[in-house]
Amino acid sequence: MSITASMVKELRDSTGVGMMDAKRALVETEGDMEAAVDWLRTKGLAKAAKKAGRIAAEGLVGAAVIDGVGVVVEVNSETDFVAQNGEFQKLVAGITNVAFKASDIDSLRAADMGGKSVADVVTEKVITIGENLGVRRMARIEGESVAHYVHNAVADGLGKIGVLVAIKGTDNGIGKQIAMHIAATNPASLSEADLPNDLIEREKSVLTEQARESGKPEAIIENMIKGRMQKFFQEVTLLNQAFVINPDLTVGAAAKDAGVEVLGFVRMAVGDGIEKEEEDFAAEVAKTRGN
Repeated sequence: MSITASMVKELRDSTGVGMMDAKRALVETEGDMEAAVDWLRTKGLAKAAKKAGRIAAEGLVGAAVIDGVGVVVEVNSETDFVAQNGEFQKLVAGITNVAFKASDIDSLRAADMGGKSVADVVTEKVITIGENLGVRRMARIEGESVAHYVHNAVADGLGKIGVLVAIKGTDNGIGKQIAMHIAATNPASLSEADLPNDLIEREKSVLTEQARESGKPEAIIENMIKGRMQKFFQEVTLLNQAFVINPDLTVGAAAKDAGVEVLGFVRMAVGDGIEKEEEDFAAEVAKTRGN
């Protein structure tokens, strides 16, 4: 029997599954709509789809390093309870290891993990764990050496903030110190040259308006802006920030004293940029018990 687009749409609308899963179900059941729904239910896909619309802003970041290559991955869950779950932690650790074979988030989701794609493994875990889960982001960095640090760790390489630092030269421990600094200060870029132009222009615009409100002459205002922008660069660029381990030095100077050059960094925190629903603790507990 020919499977039409309208049939696929009807099944998607009634179950909430993705297009490819709906089409596969119809093919497997020769176009029988009711049988297709049952097929999806037996695979757990219809149940997973119902959870897919729920906001997953908690979870864990996994970070690991092998031979000068570092990866960091964010896997989300709906509640922090799941982040404490050993099964979920094992899932995140496994996906982090698979990330060494991936170049971006799409290739990670499609990558093989025990004979199935990462995406399919996560879908299965939605059923067993009982919450919407998602592999949201990954990043990869390389250097002569790569240091990593995980903040609020719940297990080895798993926590709420993951940092990678790529270094040129022999790392004598400075790499992890810089990674810890990055976790604490969240710099916008490595140096002034790496800052996005729109961020620079926005800051300059704000500072200009502030300076003009002082009523000073334009020539003085121009010098005021230069000084304030320099301070801004010192605050938001890693190499120009005061090193938290020794505030008398900048991070760049501390790296130079240690005989290394910082090539780049990645900082990934769970839930960055996700708009979370406000929910009180009792409601969160009740929701978890209901699954």
